[in-house]
Formats: sequence, structure tokens, C-alpha cells
Amino acid sequence: MPSLKPLAIAATGLFALTSASAAEIVQKVKPPVSQAYIDLATFNGGAPMAPAGGMGGMLGGLFGGGKSNDRGNSFGQTQGQAQGRWMDVTLLTRHNKELKTATQSVPSGSKLAPTLNLLAPEPTKVVAESHVASEGPGEFQMPKGKMYLYWGCGTEVRKGQPLVIDFARMDPKQMNQFFQNRNAMFRVPEPAPGRPVWPNKKDDRMLPEGASMAGEHTFAGEGVVDGFKFNIDAAHDLMPAVEATRSDDARGVLFKWKPMQQATGWFVQAMGMRDSAAAGNGDMEMVYWTSSELPDMGMGLVNYQPDSSIAKWQKEKVILPASTSECAAPKEAVSAMAMSRVIAYGDELNMAYPPRPKDPRIDWEPQWEVKVRRKSVASLTPGMGSMMGAAMAGHADDEDKAPAPRQALAQPQREQQQPQPDKPASSAAVEAIKSSAFDLFKNVLQRKAEDALSR
Repeated sequence: MPSLKPLAIAATGLFALTSASAAEIVQKVKPPVSQAYIDLATFNGGAPMAPAGGMGGMLGGLFGGGKSNDRGNSFGQTQGQAQGRWMDVTLLTRHNKELKTATQSVPSGSKLAPTLNLLAPEPTKVVAESHVASEGPGEFQMPKGKMYLYWGCGTEVRKGQPLVIDFARMDPKQMNQFFQNRNAMFRVPEPAPGRPVWPNKKDDRMLPEGASMAGEHTFAGEGVVDGFKFNIDAAHDLMPAVEATRSDDARGVLFKWKPMQQATGWFVQAMGMRDSAAAGNGDMEMVYWTSSELPDMGMGLVNYQPDSSIAKWQKEKVILPASTSECAAPKEAVSAMAMSRVIAYGDELNMAYPPRPKDPRIDWEPQWEVKVRRKSVASLTPGMGSMMGAAMAGHADDEDKAPAPRQALAQPQREQQQPQPDKPASSAAVEAIKSSAFDLFKNVLQRKAEDALSR
């Protein structure tokens, strides 16, 4: 009887070759003809909407905020911190690169039905360069002071903390350790000619109180594919407001929040000054703390993040599990005047037509694609009332132009034992903000860090 061994070897080799060939098959994917992005955001406890350039815009810029508007709603508020519920919509199509207007049919529950009117901005006029010599900006004077970073839930300061940046030294190794900012957020295309958005200058309606985006939506416009129709289910609607509290005692600071069924994870960040009076004199000590178990300033994490990144960072204990409802911080890490944020992440809703074929040998040519992102953020800022009042006093002339108040969200009850700063400290903090103390991190230190690390 002939040996079966050569036959077995041949069969094994053939199987391996077939497996390798199958593994090499890469599905061809073409970009969708028409695409839409819908960002939904809920902010609670943030600064009220204010005229551009006012304190509201300044505080929004502090945490990477969006734009202010002195009339009604404006695109980009989902990236701001103004209290309320917001939606940004962006539409583009490969069949019409000069698309100016479009419509989005929305469900009756939105209280904006039957349609939203999308509008693309006009092309920017090119201004001839001036040959007048300019003196340019003066030399930047680095302030005196330090920045401290703490992390992790618990009232005890952990070994190896805090990380410290000394403005006088600006050591590259220090900065490489300090400036940890995880962020995998997909950047939605900005409004541009050929890319209509909502809201806009012709349709700047606010989201009415109790508005719901759950239901059928349809996009239409010249060059937009027919049948661009989809449903947002109730599970991917606007998220409720985060109801969070902060309480201080001799041991530390406790952040607590009401559980939320829609949340896939949580993250807490606090940022403040140890001595606001000294900061007003240019000698500041900035203190950051986050709920992450790994060093991270949190500047990128308090925003939309992909589902895959949230899952990854939860395994690394950077983002708190969805079941979490509190996190404590050491007393040294969160000052009485610290601005704190608690974010609840919502999962994305991604839809396309036709659906992606499971067989990789079949090309995928989607006609349309839509991405819906959601988040809900609570801001807890002791003393903000007096700070806002003092800063906005200089804008009294703009009151007649101020928009109608946003819908009120449920305001979390602050703990009675929370320390209240005295008036001089609040005034000094206002002056510190006016002198761009907070903007220092975003604009100057970041550039200096990049320069130092590139050497």
C-alpha cells in the first residue's frame, strides 16, 4: 500500500498556500458619493452664551472651545462649553464640489421640522499683500511659575507625583513626560465653499427645549445622491445632561455624578491655580489633575473619541468604566478655584448604503455614509458667578445684542461644605485670565515643548 505521507504533505502545503492567498485579499473600498456628519453635544454648568470676544468666548477657548455668536446659533458650538444642547451638521458630495445649499428633513420630535437649511460659506476674497513693513510681535516674556500634574482616583498623592514643569528651565525631558494628551478624535471637515453646514447665518435656530433627533432624516441637494435617508434610533439621540457634584473636605475632593444609561465611559479633569493673587502678578502655579491611571492632562480626552479608542483606554484605565459614578482627588491636586469637567462618552452611530459586503472579493462602493457622534459634559467651576460678573461688566454695551437665553438644564446641587473663595481671590483670578494666563498653556508652552523636543 503506498505511503500516505507525501499526499498529506502536499495537502498541507496546498492548504497553507490557499490560506495565504485568502489572507492577501484586500477589499477595494471607494469613498462614498455623499457624506454627512452630525455632532450632538450636551453641556451642563458651562458659561452662558456670550458675544464674541467676551468672557464666554475666553472661557470656551480655555478648554478648546468653539465659537461665540452675537445673534443666534452658530456652527462649532458642539466644540464649545456654552450651556445647552447643540448640533452641528456637515454635508459634502463628490458629484458637486460647488454645492451651496442643501436640506435635511428632520423628525417632528426635533421641533425644527420639516427641514433644516444647510448653507456653505462664500469663498473668501483674496486680499492683496501689503508691502508696508511691520514691526512684528515683541519678544515674549516667559512668566514665573510652575505647572503640576496629578492623576488617578484617590485622596492620597501617589508615588512619583506630581510631574512638574518649571517655566524657568523648560527641560525637554520634563516636558515629554508632562505633555501627555491622548486624543483620537476624528476632525469633522470645517465649513467651506461646496460644503454646506447647519447652523448657519440664514438658519441659526436653537435646538428647542425637549428636542429629539430620533427618527427619520433625509439629505437632499444638487449632486447629493437620491435616497440619502436613514434613522437615528433613541439610543443614539442627544444625551441627557451630566448631573455632577463636587464636595471638598480635609482629605480631598470628591466628584460624583448620576449614572447614565447612554454613557460608554467617563473621564474627569480639573485645572486651576494654587494662588490666583500670585498668578495675577505673573507668578503662577498651574495645577492639573485627571481621573486617568496613567499620566494625561486630559486636554484631548474631554471630547468625542472613537468607540475603539474608548475601549482601548478603558483597558489601560485611562477612561473610567461606564458603571463608575464617582472619583476622588487629592486636596493638593484640585484647588478651591479649579475648573473641573466630567464627560460622559456616547457611542457613535455609523451607517452607509449599500452595506459593506462581507465577502472581501466584492468591491464596496457606498452611495452615502453618515456618522453621528455624541457626548455630554458637566462643568463645575466654584466662584464662576463672581468671575463672570466682573469680566462681563466691561461688555454692558453689548447687552442689547445678546441672544435669548438658552434652554435651562437641570443644575446640579453643589455641596454646602464646598469652600467659597473670597472676593480678592476672584478678582485676581479674573485679572489672571485677562492677561492670558490660561492661554499660555495652549499657545506658548505647547509650541515651546514641540521646539524643545524636536532638537
